[in-house]
Amino acid sequence: MGIAPGRRPPKSLLLSGGLVLAWVLSLAVLPFSASVQRPWWLVLALVLLRTQLQTGLFIVAHDAMHRLIWPQRPRCNDAIGSLALALYAALPFRYCRRQHQRHHRLPASGLDPDFPADRRAGAWRWYRQFMARYLSCGQLLCLVAAWVLLALSVVRCTSASPPAAAAAVLQFATLPLLLSSLQLFVFGTYLPHRCQRLPERQPHPHSLDLPPWLSLLACFHFGYHREHHDNPGLCWFELPAERARSLLVAFP
Repeated sequence: MGIAPGRRPPKSLLLSGGLVLAWVLSLAVLPFSASVQRPWWLVLALVLLRTQLQTGLFIVAHDAMHRLIWPQRPRCNDAIGSLALALYAALPFRYCRRQHQRHHRLPASGLDPDFPADRRAGAWRWYRQFMARYLSCGQLLCLVAAWVLLALSVVRCTSASPPAAAAAVLQFATLPLLLSSLQLFVFGTYLPHRCQRLPERQPHPHSLDLPPWLSLLACFHFGYHREHHDNPGLCWFELPAERARSLLVAFP
């Protein structure tokens, strides 16, 4: 017996569930194979895979902030967003949603939490300010405690030595989070919004001129930022089609 079309889980929910599940499974497998010898290129590929899945967690939370994961069930939508942000970096969902709503209401202004206080600030200073506004000392302590517990679990459940377990946690948990924060900042904040801090300030964020496959790898289409700000009711996977439509309008 089929499911009525109106009662089928939305595509956003299925993709979000898949991203969260992939993140959990990769964390449950990779650190616990610390005793396995791998060539450097495979370790690099696995770190990049974990980084992409880590970024995927934030993208899930971002869509939840716009109530796009499960629009018909706002409480479930927010619960999914809260879980994704907690797994991402022990971030509080309600606070991040309020900050993100301010970013959309007041982009590139002095009240925009994602914009540098000093318009002359370079990328590194902007990134440090960006991180300081979202990651508190308490959240850092939670992350360190989680990584220590994960390393202890690896030692207890495998034949890996404590140094090998610590190295595996650094490779597959700590480093992917750091790289993901840079990925989100560069492709989702710095490159799209830097045009708005110039003396001849542009009124809108910039979209990165990337083909869809590269845009997906870069940051789950977060680089199509003008389209996102103009149409915040679109899920991340709907942005390429919106980008194609906007290019047709601009260059018929």
